Amino acid sequence: MPKTSDTQRTSQNIMLVTGLSGAGKSTALRTLEDLGWEAVDNFPIRLLGRLLETPLPAATGIRHAPLAIGFDSRTRGFDPEAIIRKVESLNSKTHLSISTLYLDCSGAELERRYNETRRPHPLAKDRLASNGIALEREMMQPLRDWAEHIMDTTAFAANELQQAIREQFMLEEDRQPTLTITSFGFARGMPPVADLVFDMRFLRNPHWDSQLRPLTGQDKAVGEYVRQDKAFEEAYCRILDLISFLLPRYAAQGKAYVNIAFGCTGGRHRSVFTAEQMAKDLRDAGFSPTISHRNLASPPADKLEGKPNT
Repeated sequence: MPKTSDTQRTSQNIMLVTGLSGAGKSTALRTLEDLGWEAVDNFPIRLLGRLLETPLPAATGIRHAPLAIGFDSRTRGFDPEAIIRKVESLNSKTHLSISTLYLDCSGAELERRYNETRRPHPLAKDRLASNGIALEREMMQPLRDWAEHIMDTTAFAANELQQAIREQFMLEEDRQPTLTITSFGFARGMPPVADLVFDMRFLRNPHWDSQLRPLTGQDKAVGEYVRQDKAFEEAYCRILDLISFLLPRYAAQGKAYVNIAFGCTGGRHRSVFTAEQMAKDLRDAGFSPTISHRNLASPPADKLEGKPNT
């Protein structure tokens, strides 16, 4: 059987994550993992060649997750020049695309972080943290000069570093949060998870029309009835504009899930129709919502619906 050539191998993106101790490497790796990367921290860098030279399976149409490998100056046999030579050699192979993220930070801020956590700097031993920071900065300088991506975390709180990592390294296909649109009945309880809740009980209630009562918001007659309410069109357009405005901003903040709920009294007519219409318009706008009707199968009940329309 012929061997698989390099050109037949599935390409994989690999990022080495390194930098000064205390600059945020662990936070960066956890965030990358949340974004769909495979992450390995404190990897013995002497084994890098053995790991990366192992070929991936031949192309099958399945995307291989990118790999983030964390290491720093504490690794046994740490030699920045040797690491650079090895990576440049590996990068010449067609099935590998290797980049480096270097996390930097000012000495004063690193001292503050170590004092705050009461942890000793790994290179300071029985000396001041500032001595260990200065020694490590000198050791790491070749990697900083060589790295494609340099991120200074001096002014970042942990959540701000997470956001910066998301913005720069989020996988293109994962940039949109998972979007769910739910209809429900207030009389049957609020949905347990909802980021945005819209109360549609200001609209005329089809329940009190004897011909519409057994139908649902998925039926054309109910939709026409709801649309005839003079308040519907303006309210709906405002809600659609708001949701369209918010969704890209949720994505930019790295929000993984957005749950939008439309409620009416029983959860069978007004909320169902509005949810269906909103899902359609958002799909037309390029989003991919999943729709769920919590109370669609619930039987109509006069005692839940309050007073009839006047």
